[in-house]
Amino acid sequence: MKGNQTISLEFFPPREAAAREKLAEAARELVARRPAYVSVTYGAGGSTRAGTADTVQLMQSLGMDTAPHLSCIGSSRAELIEILDGYREQGIRRLVALRGDLPSGMGRHPGEVHYANELVDLIREHSGDAFHIEVAAYPEVHPQAPSAAKDLDHFVAKVEAGANGAITQYFFNVDAYFDFVERARARGVGIPITPGIMPITNYTQLARFSKMCGAEIPRWLAARLADFGDDRASLRAFGADFVASLAQRLLDQGAPGLHFYTLNNAEATLAVWNRLSLD
Repeated sequence: MKGNQTISLEFFPPREAAAREKLAEAARELVARRPAYVSVTYGAGGSTRAGTADTVQLMQSLGMDTAPHLSCIGSSRAELIEILDGYREQGIRRLVALRGDLPSGMGRHPGEVHYANELVDLIREHSGDAFHIEVAAYPEVHPQAPSAAKDLDHFVAKVEAGANGAITQYFFNVDAYFDFVERARARGVGIPITPGIMPITNYTQLARFSKMCGAEIPRWLAARLADFGDDRASLRAFGADFVASLAQRLLDQGAPGLHFYTLNNAEATLAVWNRLSLD
């Protein structure tokens, strides 16, 4: 890859024994490719806190620089500080700081820390520079933001609070990413903004995810994917070609790297990774 471009990976904590075995197998296969680091998600309101901790330990046992997600919704400052201290003792030096999703049935913005920039503030106030902090970015605008301008304001606030880097929501429109980066740079943002990459393996699942997170599936792409119907092998081959082409354009045009949303699936991620031309 060019210069300091890097590849990183995201995993989620499984809930069942069979899924845990699948995660361990996928992690070993992907980690063998030596990504720069791996991240581990954190459920709504801390609902996967124990699973996140177990998955972090697995990744560390594989020798990986591991970045747990930490969300603030539904947590007190004391709880967040306890988690930070525990991660520091565990040798964690990288975090992904997020507002997080509201658990079902919970009131608006519960807890003492309501927004990601406040969480970054808390981390810096309590832990100084002990952690490298990644935050989220939304090239196609956060689905709850009132406008693109306000969404950019929120992103800039996270950076000014002390973020070291950003990972974007996945997208299928390269122009949206570079437009967001250009607008962020115009606001004085200098941190790396790494594009999130989602492999395509299941159209129904992708459509559901995309509706929830506000990622647009272009009409032509949705029609092509729908045409494959139950032919999963052809859909996956087409999806790998398409996503690899998108990822290569991002790298060739100066993106700082790629962050794969693996969905704990080594095959789909490697299908894209293996199609890339990496210097």
